[in-house]
Amino acid sequence: MRIFLAGAAGAIGRRLMPLLLGAGHRVTGTTRHAETARILERAGVSPAVVDVFDASALTAAVSAARPAVVIHQLTDLPHELDEAKVRASAAANARIRREGTRNLIAAAQAAGVHRFIVQSISFAYAPGGEPHREGDPLDLADPMRAVTVSGVVDMERQVLAASGIEGIVLRYGLLYGPGTWYATPARKPSLHVDAAACAALLAITRARPGVYNIADEDGVVSIAKARAELDFDPDFRTNLPAQLA
Repeated sequence: MRIFLAGAAGAIGRRLMPLLLGAGHRVTGTTRHAETARILERAGVSPAVVDVFDASALTAAVSAARPAVVIHQLTDLPHELDEAKVRASAAANARIRREGTRNLIAAAQAAGVHRFIVQSISFAYAPGGEPHREGDPLDLADPMRAVTVSGVVDMERQVLAASGIEGIVLRYGLLYGPGTWYATPARKPSLHVDAAACAALLAITRARPGVYNIADEDGVVSIAKARAELDFDPDFRTNLPAQLA
């Protein structure tokens, strides 16, 4: 199957690429940098050097790839854990979720793509009622999280309401593992980056349209739906090296 992976060089994208290729998929992966494109090519991925905010170029890239599925793993976060940089990145990340998602959906629709999988977060639920199920409300009332959570809500709404597309939202826990900020779980709900990548792979063929919590079994969110419908296992790990290059 042809897959268009937006954010191929990100923390999840780097772990997801080998899983997709190993399953026999033909992958086109995006990056904004020519140097990274060469790394993707060496890994067996067809690179697309494109910015998600360049709508016309993005539409051309998706159409050229002719994918059956688009996987949206784009974020805008600092590589190192620096609280000031993390706070400063909130607006840029929200812009990707709002405007970038809009452009990527439009590109997918123009290319006739019928399945769209997007990365979201499972640590945005309103307090109380744990373990949270997918239908529980997100926390739009907290002013400290308003930019992030409102961006998530807008992104999810766009994906689930997109005409002609089966929209699948994967609400990931806070990532840990190779290429992330943390080596071990730092805050609940947590999720190993390899399990996050595997969930995206499983969603290609197993997911029904809708929302799935994808996290460790740590009591904060319920992953019963993902276990039952995707056969998701939070203990999944790959044997990949820590850094792919």
